[in-house]
Amino acid sequence: MGRYTGPVCRLCRQQGGKLMLRNEQCLGAKCTADKRQGPPGVHSRRRKPSELGVQLREKQTARYTYGLMEKQFRNYFEEASRRPGRTGDTLLQLLERRLDNAVFRLGYADTRSQARQLVRHGHITINGHRANVPSQLVKSGDVLSWRGGSTKLEPYKSAAKDIQSKTVPAWLSLNLQDMSGRVLRLPERGDLETTINDRAIVEFYSR
Repeated sequence: MGRYTGPVCRLCRQQGGKLMLRNEQCLGAKCTADKRQGPPGVHSRRRKPSELGVQLREKQTARYTYGLMEKQFRNYFEEASRRPGRTGDTLLQLLERRLDNAVFRLGYADTRSQARQLVRHGHITINGHRANVPSQLVKSGDVLSWRGGSTKLEPYKSAAKDIQSKTVPAWLSLNLQDMSGRVLRLPERGDLETTINDRAIVEFYSR
C-alpha cells in the first residue's frame, strides 16, 4: 500500500481524534473533524471496539502522525524490540529522531509532510552536509541548517517569518540568528507532544 494522499481530516475522523496533521490549521474553525463527528462512510450503529480494535487504532494513529507506510512502521517496531529498554519508549524515540520530524519540531516546516518535502529536495544539511533522506536518524550533537542556496527561496522566507511563534522541544535548540538547530540530546518520553498509547502498539505486534 502506498502513502496516504487523501484529505487528512478524514484520518482524524477515522481515528476518533485530532492527529494534528495540518498543525495550526487543525485548531481553526475550518477543521472538518470538529464539524462532522463520527467516522467517514456509512453511518451505522457502531459497537464498542474490541481490544484488538483499540490496539489497531493506536498503531494507525502513530503511523498516520509520522506519515509512515505499514512496512516502514513495522521495521521501526522490530528495531525497537531488539534494543534494550521499554520497546514502546524506544519506538517513539526512533520515530522522533527521524530527520523529517526533527525539521518539523524545529519549526522549519508547518507539518511533517512539508518537512519531508524540504528534506527530499535537499534544502536541509546535517553538520554542513546535504541530507535528502527523511528517515535518517539524528543523533546528539547534530546541527541541522538550511543549505546556502535555499535561503533565497520561499520555503526559507516563510519559515523565518513564522518561526518565532513556534515552540521547540527541550531535546532541540534553535539559533534564530542563522536559523540553525542543534540536537542537544536524544528525545525522551516526556518530550513527545502526543497521547499515543505505545503499550497498545506493542501488544498489537506481539499477538
